[in-house]
Amino acid sequence: MRSSSSPSGGYALPAEWEPQAAVWLAWPHQKADWPGRFGPIPWIQAEIIRHISASQKVRLVVQNAGAEAQARQMLARAHANLKNVEFFRARTNRGWMRDTGPVFVYGPKGKTMLDFRSTGWAKYSNHRLDNGLREHLNERLKLPLIKPRYKGRHIVFEGGGIDANGKGALLTTEEWLLSDTQVRNPGFTRNDYETIFAQWLGAEQVIWLGSGIAGDDTHGHVDDLARFVNPGTVAIAVENNSKDENHAALRDNLKRLKRARDQRGKPLDVVELPMPRPLYFESTRLPASYANFLITNSLVLVPTFNDPADRVALSLLAQCFPGREVVGIHSVELVWGFGTLHCMSMQESLIAKPA
Repeated sequence: MRSSSSPSGGYALPAEWEPQAAVWLAWPHQKADWPGRFGPIPWIQAEIIRHISASQKVRLVVQNAGAEAQARQMLARAHANLKNVEFFRARTNRGWMRDTGPVFVYGPKGKTMLDFRSTGWAKYSNHRLDNGLREHLNERLKLPLIKPRYKGRHIVFEGGGIDANGKGALLTTEEWLLSDTQVRNPGFTRNDYETIFAQWLGAEQVIWLGSGIAGDDTHGHVDDLARFVNPGTVAIAVENNSKDENHAALRDNLKRLKRARDQRGKPLDVVELPMPRPLYFESTRLPASYANFLITNSLVLVPTFNDPADRVALSLLAQCFPGREVVGIHSVELVWGFGTLHCMSMQESLIAKPA
């Protein structure tokens, strides 16, 4: 649906593949997010940082001096390039930087950090530290910092709920913003959100998908569903097994995407990504999806799940990103935290001028 009639605030969200100054991550510490499986998580984080730091800066949030010392030791053992790792000490409730970390946009004063409100995905009560993280980090960054407001309210927002092509088109879901469960901004309508996305992210065209995947405790984040891989192409998760609980919702999203138009009014090219076979924690379905990949300056890091579909997804994404190396990151343990690579990271673009 078009939102071009909404006033722009002069801000624009770059696409993830545009040149980056750094990738933000947080050193894992919340053991309750990975019950009984926390042990490998810091080592998986170290492996992710090893890959990224080989070619660009990583900005790593750590709880305190002790956590920084542990991270430095483990990163050295994992052969990460510590010269490319910059440490920021800040207390957090969790480490999902896509949703609680800095959101960098281009604004009237250049690179600007938007400090949206965090409410623990309207689910978890312990979110006070996460809500203050962006302001705390900016004590060192010293960027223009804005708390986006709409109708007099500080907007609740998570980065995993949107994906942008850097040209004015944006993907999101109805389940995340328009359902009666885990309500972020009570009373806000579809038109309200389209106005918000136009004003603060430069979105001229908002493409609404329906529901997220089973097991997603964010209740509908789009970064497990569909991602722009270039300005006119979207990779979208598809489940071909009609008996799988994701089948109907993902088929509906595919139909919506094929009917959608970009900011120029043109249809999108669509790449269908497979889904891995179901993964469970006890009786809970986990949100395992290849769409939760992370784009860096030279890499695309893709979660893998010891599944035959791993190689299919890696091959498809390699075709989508011919100028980048596509690397699989083992994520069977990681997804026990209900998120993987994209959820735990946030890119900081260089943002010299609007795309």
